[in-house]
Amino acid sequence: MIEGQADLDRMFHALSDRSRRGMIDRLGRGPASVTELAAPLAVALPTVMKHLQVLEESGLVFSEKSGRVRTYRLQQDALAAVEHWVEQRKTRWTAAFDRLDQLLADEPETFPE
Repeated sequence: MIEGQADLDRMFHALSDRSRRGMIDRLGRGPASVTELAAPLAVALPTVMKHLQVLEESGLVFSEKSGRVRTYRLQQDALAAVEHWVEQRKTRWTAAFDRLDQLLADEPETFPE
């Protein structure tokens, strides 16, 4: 379970940056080269490469090199762990709020006169 938590930590870290989330969004439309991923960003290419390294180390993306072109793709089902984590919490939070709603509905109304 510890390794799973470390993987989840890396994914959340990777997703914590706006530029990396933008890259994930772009890769959701299909594979892209480093140049294509860098185009909308106002940062130097080495910075883009560092962002891509973080995404790759998190397991969210993978790359392939063909000649001089490195192409990145989303890792199939990469966000499943994040989605599962969020869904578990959502279920618990919804149940807790439902219990609170019920408790408040059962509470007699007391208003100062």
